[in-house]
Amino acid sequence: MNHAEASALLSVAFEEARVSLAEGGIPVGAALFDASGNLLGRGHNLRVQEDDPAMHAETDAFRRAGRQRMYRDKIMVTTLAPCWYCSGLIRQFRIGTVVVGESQNFRGGIDWLRENGVEVIDLANQECISMLADFICAHPGLWREDIGEE
Repeated sequence: MNHAEASALLSVAFEEARVSLAEGGIPVGAALFDASGNLLGRGHNLRVQEDDPAMHAETDAFRRAGRQRMYRDKIMVTTLAPCWYCSGLIRQFRIGTVVVGESQNFRGGIDWLRENGVEVIDLANQECISMLADFICAHPGLWREDIGEE
């Protein structure tokens, strides 16, 4: 997958991040695609909106995609490097590729995913970096709580 293709997929996740922010939540979005680039499910962080610590963006997108026969050929796209919880989901279901909007504000488990054979494409997208940096600056306590650093 080239940079332009990955960036096109990221636009769906970025739209979801904007939705979460507009709802008063953490601005992280995700989408699950098949190998041909067909959208299977999209979602955003709902931890604040639903008072549910397990509803991260990747989890929401994964659940909305419904059951798939296999996941090795699927592409998880997320505006932020997956946390350890979401990295575990990616490994558990053997999702083969992860497109990350950014890992500057939060590194998450991308090194571990790479070490375990997952293709990780980190786009270092400035819109993703800025959106989350602005959110962290405005809501540092909420951000620390979201990543488990209460």
